[in-house]
Amino acid sequence: MNTKKIFSVFAIAVLSALISVIAYSHFVKPETRIIEVPQEQIPGARYASLPSAPSGEYPDFTNAAESSVHAVVHVKTVSNQSQAYSGSPLFDFFFGPGSPMPRQQQPVMGSGSGVIITTDGYIVTNNHVVDNATNIEVTLNDNRTYKAVIIGTDPSTDIALLKIDATALPYLKYGNSDNLKIGEWVLAVGNPFNLTSTVTAGIVSAKSRSINILANQQGTLGIESFIQTDAAVNPGNSGGALVNTKGELIGINTAIASQTGSYTGYSFAVPVSIVSKVIADLMEFGKVQRGILGINIRSVDSQLSEELDLNTNQGVYVANVIGGSGAEDAGIEKGDVIISVNNEEVKKVSELQEKISRFRPGDIVNVTAIRNGKKKDFSVTLRNIYGSTDVVKADKSLSILGATFEEVSNEEKARLRISNGIKVSNLENGKLRDVGIQESFIITKANRVPIDSIEDLRKVVEMVEEGLFLTGIYPNGQVAYYAINLDR
Repeated sequence: MNTKKIFSVFAIAVLSALISVIAYSHFVKPETRIIEVPQEQIPGARYASLPSAPSGEYPDFTNAAESSVHAVVHVKTVSNQSQAYSGSPLFDFFFGPGSPMPRQQQPVMGSGSGVIITTDGYIVTNNHVVDNATNIEVTLNDNRTYKAVIIGTDPSTDIALLKIDATALPYLKYGNSDNLKIGEWVLAVGNPFNLTSTVTAGIVSAKSRSINILANQQGTLGIESFIQTDAAVNPGNSGGALVNTKGELIGINTAIASQTGSYTGYSFAVPVSIVSKVIADLMEFGKVQRGILGINIRSVDSQLSEELDLNTNQGVYVANVIGGSGAEDAGIEKGDVIISVNNEEVKKVSELQEKISRFRPGDIVNVTAIRNGKKKDFSVTLRNIYGSTDVVKADKSLSILGATFEEVSNEEKARLRISNGIKVSNLENGKLRDVGIQESFIITKANRVPIDSIEDLRKVVEMVEEGLFLTGIYPNGQVAYYAINLDR
């Protein structure tokens, strides 16, 4: 009986509670609330998307591109390349093409880029663009075309200086390649695949990079301290401009790292710190005045440091000191580790080469090295390759003549009854114009040596001590003789 009463009371209580809830929810609207549970955030974490930014805060390349394309030119060259031939298909079939028969000269076309650096037509390009060229043609961005002459070249840095007869030209000003930072935006301007006035953008990927492209060709004289970028550079870009976002010239595009011959992500430029020095020397002396420390060197790495107990993993190790050099006179010894030049840090060979390349023979540089764990300072008087501080005279080259040349056709040779010769195709300021030679003059002999190619004339000029005697003929049949003093 008691159990029934308890159960009845419990059932009535539950039923009353249920009726109360239903009545409350029907007549009274409860307020909905969302409770946010805070979550712990990882320090420094943020979304990977770029934040919203007002227009103009991202890099703007338009001004730099506009100023650069007008100062970058298309360089086209013609050179002669020997090619073996037999002249007989049957002979070639049995003995192979070019078996011991004469070799003929075949014209080879090439192209690259160049950068105007003065209003009166001085142009910097790569040495490999114009190397062995017998004819050089420069096309400006406005399609004007000029014949160019080589003022000087420097294979050690792969830089060459050209000159065209023009005025009031747009040009690029030198920037400061030393101030470049890894990750900084740059533009490459040139003529890849003969596509004129092409601009690509990228960032500076590395500085003072050595890829052994010049060292393999020039040995210890090759200077490599390239600016590495990821701006697209292809064949035809060589000699073109690498500029910063201000439109200043900071390098000359020179090489790419590629297994295919086309751009695969890495390009290299000679920094303007080297270019400006080379160009200044070529303009003033006709030859680069290169200061030399007089040491054999290698970069310090962990293996060398451990092997020789150097207590450093950076710097340039002096493997040998050349007798009679500026380094020997200053007291630098084998085993020293060079860490700075003129208080500028040096971590590897390419950095040391780049810094020393800025100086001429006779200049004094302060070198800091580590010897037996202690720093030592040396004052080194740089010398030239011959061991003196004298100015190195330029080898005589065809540029002193101030002319470009072309081959004489067989028809013209037959008409004028000559068997050899080269024709003056264009004249600028130089020795030929000074003595009254006119365009279209055909040089048949130089110092009594028959001339049948530009290379023949080049060899004679290089051997001349003072006087150059030219014999030739004009298209109207007039024979003429000219005496030129090359030393004046």
